[in-house]
Amino acid sequence: MANLNSVEDWKKNREDVNVGIMNKGNRNIKRFFNLDTAAYIDGALPAKTKELLGLSASMVLRCDDCITYHIIQAVLAGATDEELYETFNVALIVGGSIVIPHLRRAASRLEECRELEKKDPKLLSLEKSD
Repeated sequence: MANLNSVEDWKKNREDVNVGIMNKGNRNIKRFFNLDTAAYIDGALPAKTKELLGLSASMVLRCDDCITYHIIQAVLAGATDEELYETFNVALIVGGSIVIPHLRRAASRLEECRELEKKDPKLLSLEKSD
């Protein structure tokens, strides 16, 4: 498995593996990926709210990959640190103390995202880079 210690490494690995998955041509996997993407666009709930919901669920489910994804997307959607920390709190209350290690990693990822955002917001984008 790739070293995913930084957001930039995580993004690169995600992009590379997703390209490989999509190139295999499985229609049902592609459909699922499209449904996942569509679930987080603005609708009755704004995209930012949906990302925060996804983040909370991901923390309770203890999926660090998903936590990273939703933190990036929430930051890009304009979530404040206060909103993100309230989301962390909801996840901790729902999931209990087993969420604490993921909370620590989420807080670290958020700090890293904020640093990248200061350098250049484009560094956070999950769009395919050239």
